[in-house]
Order: sequence, then C-alpha cells, then structure tokens
Amino acid sequence: MPAAGRPEVDDDIGRHLQHLRVERRLAERTLTLYADAFSRLRGFAEQSGVDLRQAQPHHVRRWAGQLHVHGLAPRSIALMLSAWRGLYRWLGRDGLVAANPVEGVRAPKAPKPLPKALSVDHAVALAEPASVDDPGSAALAARDRCMIELLYGCGLRVAELVGLDLRAGATAAGWIDADDASAHVFGKGSKRRSVPVGTHALAALRDWLAARAAIASPDEPALFVSQRGTRITDSQVRSRLKRRAVLAGLPTHVHPHMLRHSFASHLLQSSGDLRAVQELLGHANITTTQVYTQLDFGHLSKVYDAAHPRARKRG
Repeated sequence: MPAAGRPEVDDDIGRHLQHLRVERRLAERTLTLYADAFSRLRGFAEQSGVDLRQAQPHHVRRWAGQLHVHGLAPRSIALMLSAWRGLYRWLGRDGLVAANPVEGVRAPKAPKPLPKALSVDHAVALAEPASVDDPGSAALAARDRCMIELLYGCGLRVAELVGLDLRAGATAAGWIDADDASAHVFGKGSKRRSVPVGTHALAALRDWLAARAAIASPDEPALFVSQRGTRITDSQVRSRLKRRAVLAGLPTHVHPHMLRHSFASHLLQSSGDLRAVQELLGHANITTTQVYTQLDFGHLSKVYDAAHPRARKRG
C-alpha cells in the first residue's frame, strides 16, 4: 500500500508550506508555485508506490524526466526541483529523512535562444539619414548615425563604443584610426582587437566630428558625448537607438547588441567564414560564434521555403 497518501505525508507538506509562509515570508505567487510542485511530487510518489520520506535520487530523476516528457519547460522543472530540494532539506533538519534525494538532480538544460538580428534592409534604414534624423538637433543626429554605423558596421559592443576616445593614448580605452580605416578597442577581459571601419562609418564619423565641437565640453576626451558635453553612457545609447528605431518605422525594439548580432549574422551569410567572424567579434572561443551559423541556416531555410518548388504548400 503506497505510503505517500498517509496523513503524515500531507502534514509534512502542509507544515513546510506554513514554514515558507510564516517564517520565510514567501510571496503568495511563490507559495502557489511551491504548492503545485509539492502536489506533483505527492502524485508521482503515489503512482510509484513510494513513501515520500523514502524517495531515492533515481525516483526523483525519473519524475523529473516525466515532467520533461509531458512538455514542462526546463526552467519550470528547475523550479519544481528547487521546491522539492527545499522540502527534503527541511525534513532532514528534523531527522525525518536520512538524505536529500533531490541533491545532485538537475533539470534539463534550456536551449539558448538565438540572438535577434535585423534584416539588412532594416539595419540600413536605421542608419539612413534622410528618413530618420530627429529634427531637434543636427549634431545629435550626426552623432547617432555615427554610433549606429560603428555598432552595425564594426560589430562593437556598446561598452566598447562609449569607451572610444578622440585619439590614441596611454589612457584611451579605444579609438578610431581614420587614416587606416580601423577601430581599436578593448573587449571583454581587456583584450585588444582591431576591426575594419567601412566607408559609410568613416563618412558618418567625419560628419560627427564636424558637429561634435558644438556640444562637447572643453578637454573632453570621449569621441561620443551627450547633450551635457560629457562621455555618453550605455543607457543613453540604448535610449537614442530605441528612439531612432521608432523614427525609422522599424517593427521591433532595437538595442545596441542587436546591431552586433546583425553585423555577425549578415557577415557570416555573405562570407561563410566563421573564424573571421570570431576574430572580428573578439570571441575567445569559436563555440560562442557558432550560434550565428544557426541564424545563417534559419535564413537559408526561409529562402528555401519561399523559393523552392518542392517546399511550397499544396493547396
């Protein structure tokens, strides 16, 4: 006769929920999630004929596997296991279980979502001066165009962009050599890398440098400055980019890292050279860059589905 349905088991769960409510003071939403997790645990134990206090790691692994088979997302399974782990840890303090059967049991890994990238047309539209410029300030419009050209044209991180100085120096975190058409930045781990700067970005840089003196504070070393004349911040870049995307009529929210993703995926689609894209992005490990091959395959799949006669749906 399965012991999981005995009153003391339900009492274990009830007392633990009371502990979480009164002593831990968990939010009602969290308590509801935990109660559901314990209900599922009780159900699994009853179906398996296992005394809840006698459950073993192999039981818990099988139950977690059943959650996965039934379509529960990895993050939801992780929450369930966390609730179960806490219950058994609490029972262990009272000597009601010899060991915690949930220790060492992990939820399946959640698939990493693909980074979102703009289409080529949308990326170009974002930097296009004629249809996008904010009429409020010609200088700020020139600055924003230049920032977008560097984020998309060079694949810079936003921290690398705001760290750029007007010129090279011992204290400079990064700079652009217009004569050499290259940007020199410090990436993650203080690793320096150099990337080519395209003709559109160089033209935007010249326009911005011509307008920069109108708003930059004297002796400010930063290449990009805010309206106050000091170095622009990450959040200000995000805000300006969001505004510019709205002005351009783009159908999606745009953030700086999306332009870096777009740079990588568009370059890979054109060249197929994964190693070169890795170097341009400054990734220490090529496996980090390989996510863009999935973006590339997605692009090819869309082309195939739209164009290949054998892929068209029959009416």
